[in-house]
Amino acid sequence: MDVCEPAAFYHGFRVVEEIPQRPVRRIRVCTGLPCLMAGARGLLSTVRTSAPDALVEETGCLGHCDGAPAVLTEGRELAPATPEAVRRVAEGAPELPEYRDLDAYRARGGYVLLEALRRGDPGREAILNALEGAGLRGLGGAGFPTAAKWRAVKSQPGPRHVVVNADESEPGAFKDRHCLERDPHRVLEGAFIAARVIGARDVHVYLRDEYPAARSILSRELAALNRWATGRLPRVHLHRGAGAYICGEESALLESIEGRRPLPRLRPPYVAERGLQDQPTLVQNVETLYRVTGTLAARFGPAGIADEHAAGRRFFCLSGRVTRPGVYEAPRGVSLRTLIEEHAGGMPAGHTLRAFLPCGASGGILPATLADQSLEFGSLEAEGAFIGSASVIVLSQADAPREAAAWALDFLARESCGKCTPCRLGTRQARNQLQGRGGGEALRGLAEVLAEGSICGLGQSAANPLRTLERHFGDG
Repeated sequence: MDVCEPAAFYHGFRVVEEIPQRPVRRIRVCTGLPCLMAGARGLLSTVRTSAPDALVEETGCLGHCDGAPAVLTEGRELAPATPEAVRRVAEGAPELPEYRDLDAYRARGGYVLLEALRRGDPGREAILNALEGAGLRGLGGAGFPTAAKWRAVKSQPGPRHVVVNADESEPGAFKDRHCLERDPHRVLEGAFIAARVIGARDVHVYLRDEYPAARSILSRELAALNRWATGRLPRVHLHRGAGAYICGEESALLESIEGRRPLPRLRPPYVAERGLQDQPTLVQNVETLYRVTGTLAARFGPAGIADEHAAGRRFFCLSGRVTRPGVYEAPRGVSLRTLIEEHAGGMPAGHTLRAFLPCGASGGILPATLADQSLEFGSLEAEGAFIGSASVIVLSQADAPREAAAWALDFLARESCGKCTPCRLGTRQARNQLQGRGGGEALRGLAEVLAEGSICGLGQSAANPLRTLERHFGDG
């Protein structure tokens, strides 16, 4: 039971009564909203017909919304995927994108700042003051001030840990993959700086299962780091997720690392006080650590990796009805209209902007009339939404907001850990209401129960699609 019970929780594992005589090929077809817009239902049907001996499954999101529709099979990511490409793919190592390896990173001045910190110049307090002065905030969703978070962990008695949350599973989010597959050492150096500042000897990287290319890159580069800097860096533990959206919640992630079902913990105590192994733990998002390195290099050097605008900019993921879906770097307060027109190539021919989801399934649904609103922390809450991880899904007149809300609640219902009754039952009831023609007082009541009674952010944020749908679109 110690193995089967946790394993049965994850989408990435199959618990079987007996081992099959030959391996069964598993094909996972993404049915996240951007992939549905790109024809995922038709692809799923075709693949099931053309691969009758395979285990063909639909999955919530594979983190390749910029290449929709996406498929994961035989350890390979296909985005965009076609039935022909799925048939041709063979088991083996994933194809890796071009990225900056250790030698290239060091040639630009990589790890010079970390070495200087090890020698005591700059000191820990100087680092914290620099992050505080820059106004850097966490970019995983909550936007908590980075320096304050580090100080909170540092103030606790050791030993301490740093955990890199690379389990971005919000539909429409793929910026962490962008960072890890292009400049992994900038993220790692940020994690090592954090470990040095708070006094942690171990860094844990928790990477979502659906990123085999990123996992190969990290494994390769961590081995290179060990050869180059033996004994000079914290111990690094690369943990492989197994497909569970709830693991994006920091306490559930820690439960997963420790081998248990990833059920969120009641707070207090907070993970900064009692986290991994019941010890103070700093959990930080991938992009935040990416920005830490650029921000501090701009203050202390070296110039080769410095980014004087790092703290005031962030990556926005745009998918859905845009001409060029992708990851775009822009000021934190940019508007959706600017992102679409100046970065993503505008709306596709024949489509006009109708609505957008600012943060995947959890951030609510907003109308086109708010396309000029600032996409900054705190700017969308008055409209019943939030920017969170900046995973923006764009809808046109071809899409119904009510159907988008129903998809969001279906995703959240399937990903609920089930620990608390308001989320376990409320998300399902809300989904059923939306998929039918229910609404009005029933949905308002469900939204209140979800927001006020759920233990963690999954259930609490499930109220956002319901409230914003009614507020901005009526019956959708």
